[in-house]
Amino acid sequence: QVQLVESGGGLVQAGGSLRLSCAASGSIASINAMNWYRQAPGKQRELVAGITSGVRTDYADSVKGRFTISRDNAKNTVYLQMNSLKPEDTAVYYCHVLLTRWGTTVPQNYWGQGTQVTVSS
Repeated sequence: QVQLVESGGGLVQAGGSLRLSCAASGSIASINAMNWYRQAPGKQRELVAGITSGVRTDYADSVKGRFTISRDNAKNTVYLQMNSLKPEDTAVYYCHVLLTRWGTTVPQNYWGQGTQVTVSS
C-alpha cells in the first residue's frame, strides 16, 4: 500500500504565499517523478510543476518565477512554495508521484487527495 498525504492549502490574499507538502509512505522502493497539478472549477487539470529523481525541475509558464518545487528524498516528500499568489491560482492542488513499489518493476502513478488553495483579490 502507498499513501500520499497533502497539507498546506488555505485562503490567502493576492500577493501572499503558501507552501504545500505531500508525503508519500508505504511500500516504496524508489520514486521517479514528483509533480503538482491543479484543477480550477470548470477547467481541466493542469501540470503546475514537476521534479525528477535527478532534481530536474519544470514549471508551467503561468507560475515560473513565482513557484518553486523541491523534494526531500529522505522523507519521500515534495513541496511547492507558492509566492506572489494571484486569484487565478485558485484551484484544488493535487500531488502526483510516479514510484515503484517493493517487489515490482513497473512504476505506477499515485495521487494525493487534493488541497484547496484560494487566493482572494
